[in-house]
Amino acid sequence: MIDKLIARTNRTNASLMVLMLIGMFLLLFTQHAHAEQFIEQDVDWFYLVMALLGGLAMFLYGMEQMSDGLQSAAGDKLKDVLAGLTKNRFLGAITGAFVTAVLNSSSVTTVLVVGFISAGFMTLTQSVGIIMGANIGSTFTAQIVAFNVTQYALLLVALGFFMLFTAKAERIRHYGSMVMGLGLIFYGMGVMGEAMNPMRSYQPFLDLMVKMENPLLGILVGAVFTGLVQSSAATTGIAIVMATEGLISLPAGIALSFGANIGTCVTAVLAAIGKPPEAVRAAVVHISFNVAGVILWVMFIPQLAEFVAYISPSAAELSGKEKMAAEVPRQIANAHTVFNVANTLVFIWFTPVFARLAEFFVPDKPVKEKVIVEPKYLNRELLEVPSVALENVRFEIGHMGEIASDMLTTLWMAFQTKNRDLADEVIRMDDKVDVLSERILEYMNEIQQESLSDESSHTLQALMNATINIESLADVIESELSVICKKFIDHGLDEDEESLALYAELTRTVSKAFDRLLVAIKNNDENAAAEVISLRENIRHAVDAILKNQAGRIGVLTNQELLLIRLELEIVDQLRRIYTLTKRVAREFVPGELAVRSE
Repeated sequence: MIDKLIARTNRTNASLMVLMLIGMFLLLFTQHAHAEQFIEQDVDWFYLVMALLGGLAMFLYGMEQMSDGLQSAAGDKLKDVLAGLTKNRFLGAITGAFVTAVLNSSSVTTVLVVGFISAGFMTLTQSVGIIMGANIGSTFTAQIVAFNVTQYALLLVALGFFMLFTAKAERIRHYGSMVMGLGLIFYGMGVMGEAMNPMRSYQPFLDLMVKMENPLLGILVGAVFTGLVQSSAATTGIAIVMATEGLISLPAGIALSFGANIGTCVTAVLAAIGKPPEAVRAAVVHISFNVAGVILWVMFIPQLAEFVAYISPSAAELSGKEKMAAEVPRQIANAHTVFNVANTLVFIWFTPVFARLAEFFVPDKPVKEKVIVEPKYLNRELLEVPSVALENVRFEIGHMGEIASDMLTTLWMAFQTKNRDLADEVIRMDDKVDVLSERILEYMNEIQQESLSDESSHTLQALMNATINIESLADVIESELSVICKKFIDHGLDEDEESLALYAELTRTVSKAFDRLLVAIKNNDENAAAEVISLRENIRHAVDAILKNQAGRIGVLTNQELLLIRLELEIVDQLRRIYTLTKRVAREFVPGELAVRSE
């Protein structure tokens, strides 16, 4: 938890320092330009800057806290939602909206999608709908903020704290974290709102807010600020805070939210730097969609303002700034939502175009021959969502397992063809397994540092055991079976057709068991794992057939024939060992009763 807090702090420190410098610059600038107004209105500028930055810090931390609670409560289901609702672009958009609302970050949703693209569960075209829907989900926080229940903020903090630190049930503690974060959001808003209250009568600031109604200026400010704090929700939230104080008009608030949509692309770009082409393409889709949406709507801000004013609650009994303060916050939140929903409805018909555009700008990179092997699915950005990070571990174990499976296939070909080069190739393939195993275990060690649910902890342990055992299995193929194969080649030993057929059957059964194990691991498939265990009878029958065949051949044997029988027994022993390791892993992915019966 402490490590996570430190990481979060590091992400926001730079942003807050920049904000402080901007605040100090603006303060000095206005002091020189409007000294008389300062004296007249007696504004405590030190307190104002301090309260704004402190309130913003609580606001941002509250969003992180709320997001962590939501992720922990629903994170185990996110992978199923993402993987299951992507075949249809409209369902994909709905899925993206839901997941982003839970994660409180459209950029994280984009990163999750990259993992599924890499795993082959969806194409880039299918992912575009999710990325579009992510923008809708990003409006969730703005809608909550617009309720402006700051008077209950400390109550929410207290209630959340009580749930977080006294509840025994893990899920209740997660909800407590969410409620506490929500309270901090509203309390931070209240602090910022109180700090900005003197600005209601400070004419230079009011003039600046009028200038913000210029769409281009508003969009620029919104984009820059969002890029600094890396949160579109924060930008929209601050716009709502200013609207609550009657400091900003609806058109200016809309322009700022438009800019926030562009600024949030900064996070996606930073996350894609140095990543595989799939990650960069997802970032390109994110940028092109957000920028295209702003370009489409920038000339229609007045019309959008009229529409949301019509559909939003009104305060007809009020007038002037009081009326603005009562109506505009909800109107800005609604405009933010309407804008993103409308963009998705317009551009979702062009998902193939966005995908082809991304593939055009980001072609596949040539494979670097000097690299033995690289993990495909271990995205570090996913570590903050352990349940999804563990899914990527499944995929990477599958990647490693496929190499191990190829080792057994290659060695059997070497045995059949008496090809020593193929036997040597098995050694190089084992090196790849060793590299991937090390990377997977390192990645899981980092996951272990996060706050894990009981289910995730169990999954983590099972996947660790799977990684270790698959590496051991590959070592058996490389250090034992390959040596036996080379002895066959070096001594010129040949099997008769009957014996060769029996060994082929045993090898096929072992390979089938291992392949079904990989399916069980990648898909968390209990049936596939159970099938691995059920193959033990097939293994026993195949071994019995080989031993019976050998018994029929025993008589007066030459040294060459004795060597052949000894090596045959060693092959049987090592293949049985491989199956034992395979079955051991399979027991981790079947119901407990079946695992006990398989002992």
